[in-house]
Amino acid sequence: MVIAILDESAALKAFHRMDGAALISIDLAQNKAFTAVTHPWGLSTDEIFTHIQKNPATLLSIPQIPRYIVFGGGYVITMDRKIIGGLGVSGGTVDQDAIVAKAALGVIQ
Repeated sequence: MVIAILDESAALKAFHRMDGAALISIDLAQNKAFTAVTHPWGLSTDEIFTHIQKNPATLLSIPQIPRYIVFGGGYVITMDRKIIGGLGVSGGTVDQDAIVAKAALGVIQ
């Protein structure tokens, strides 16, 4: 697994790559956190995908946005209902990434 935490400005604050984690997961974890923290509605990356499926123009536009990821594993970090950062997890299946990310959120929020 690879875990990335970005602050509210999308600057990398914490990063960990477990031994043997796929190299592509380095960018994916950071990009999942980036997507979550920069999205205007505070949605997780999988919620963003569900949301954009309703709008074909948005769905087609998303690939044009650098660093934007719309599959599970990216979540906002909140404190007192304010977004203070983003968390991204990659390295397993999308479902495994989401499980690890939700567990991490449970510890830090």
